[in-house]
Amino acid sequence: MADERFAVILRELQQGVVEYDEQRVRKAARQAVDEGFDAWSAVMDGLAVGMEEVGRFFAANEYFVPEVLMCADALYAGLAILRPHVKADASRRMKGKGAVVIGTVEGDVHDIGKNLVKLMFEIAGFTVYDLGRDVPPEKFVDEVMSTDSDFLCMSAMMTTTMGGMRQVIEKVRAKNPNVKIMVGGAPLTEDLAHRWGADGYGKDAPNALSEALALVGSLRKMTKAAGNQTAGALRVR
Repeated sequence: MADERFAVILRELQQGVVEYDEQRVRKAARQAVDEGFDAWSAVMDGLAVGMEEVGRFFAANEYFVPEVLMCADALYAGLAILRPHVKADASRRMKGKGAVVIGTVEGDVHDIGKNLVKLMFEIAGFTVYDLGRDVPPEKFVDEVMSTDSDFLCMSAMMTTTMGGMRQVIEKVRAKNPNVKIMVGGAPLTEDLAHRWGADGYGKDAPNALSEALALVGSLRKMTKAAGNQTAGALRVR
């Protein structure tokens, strides 16, 4: 009976996210906590699964950026309730999964794409260091090195600011060639991003979102499978 009850709650979490119903998500999250169900499973098998479905709707042009943002609000409403109840071992798995430094380059204050990509990494259990907007190149480099992060994500929406990405990539590669770097923004091209040494590219907020949403399913499965491994084996390289 307990398994059946938890399945109902998970379904409510999933559908609440898909239907961007914050009240529904909060109610289901509180039920999971009050009835003693595993908060980590509620996040990964409830909220994250719902966001995977949102990704499919987005890819099929059934949802657009505004709907995805509302779904994200619903998901965060559930996370706010569930995260304090995640058990210590699950918390270590989340932290062991990897770390991401993310921000908008110096001179640029556009951050919709950045915030969407940030959300996807948070759902997948990564530690996210959000540097915000108008970030100097040196700050990106210093943060990546001081946090030993696995990913670096940068965005720029103006031709006058995108050149800062190249500086950051060169400096980060010189110090840690294993960092995975994703860049995005309207003035960029995929060819230019690759010539600068980036591993991933998103043209604009919707394309960056598509790329980030595609990570959710694989990262969720990877995170769940990692529960049987030691924390030291979980670094993403």
